[in-house]
Amino acid sequence: MQMPNNLSGKIQTVTGTITRKQLGTTLTHEHLFIDLARLFDPDVSDSNYDFFHSKLNTEVLGAIRYYHQANHDNYQLLDKQTAIDEILLYKKYGGVSVVDATSIGISRNPEGLRDISKQTGINIIMGSGFYVNDAHPDYVEDRSEDALAEHIIKDIINGVDGSGIKSGIIGEIGCSWPLTVNERKVLVAAVIAQKKTGGAILIHPGRDEGSPKEIFEVLITHKADLSRTILGHIDRTVFDREQLLDIAGTGCYLEWDLFGNESSVCNETMISKYLSNPSINHPNDGTKLNTILDLVIEGYGNKILFAQDICTKHRLIKYGGHGYAYILRHIVPHMYSRGFTKQSVENILVNNPADVLTFL
Repeated sequence: MQMPNNLSGKIQTVTGTITRKQLGTTLTHEHLFIDLARLFDPDVSDSNYDFFHSKLNTEVLGAIRYYHQANHDNYQLLDKQTAIDEILLYKKYGGVSVVDATSIGISRNPEGLRDISKQTGINIIMGSGFYVNDAHPDYVEDRSEDALAEHIIKDIINGVDGSGIKSGIIGEIGCSWPLTVNERKVLVAAVIAQKKTGGAILIHPGRDEGSPKEIFEVLITHKADLSRTILGHIDRTVFDREQLLDIAGTGCYLEWDLFGNESSVCNETMISKYLSNPSINHPNDGTKLNTILDLVIEGYGNKILFAQDICTKHRLIKYGGHGYAYILRHIVPHMYSRGFTKQSVENILVNNPADVLTFL
């Protein structure tokens, strides 16, 4: 398929294309609308069944915040006015653009994103692709890699489901550890779509340090442009310095996108298998910044991206969480106090997002 080249040199938002100069301060992995509840539905015999179906209140929020206990209400961000109120706080502290990484099958909402963008003035780059195996629409099983790629390409070139509202990034592409057959197929489809459109790929790796290696083997085999690929969730996936340097050496972008989320998942009986890896001790924000500064000093400051991956109610200001402005309000001042230069901060929040989100 021959793609039109009118996206070259532009960034595509839900309201149209913009230039890199218009992008400004950008979070590259957030969710304004999402429904992850289907990934957590417990059996009626499960001891946590009643808690899962409870409405949010102070007691429920405490259990979620400190024990990562699964709750249906918490895993749904579906209210447009709440999203508007929350994203306006981000704008108040200097935010200009955001990537909504919600992909097909978990309540992506193109019309809602366009409304939010028009009402707030925030640039929103919408994703396209397929999340982890349990979130796949039924048709993923039967479709070929090329057919799935065609779906992604149409979202970028024509718009989603006849809406005319177009995606501006391929992802987030969901990967488990190890990859399932269908996740591998989706990953290959993302590479095909990247080649056809010149867009960037955003990847959700599995919860194991071995996951990036498996993912990169697929990407390299199918000749993905690694310089146009973002490996998300570095915070909870890779902890070994040499492995981080190896990944950075591929030329891909490394995304620390869980700022503000500092609770380690330590009780496997209280969470879904989707979140389960008791061996992981999630680093706090200060530890993350020390690791990131090390990579900046090593020369990889032009390949680092930041976000918070807000995908639950308990992380919103409305429910006592840190909100979308957390990085700008709290993390940036800490960056300066730890030795980051003004240029390195600008690279991470402005220049690097502009580089990766601009279509080739």
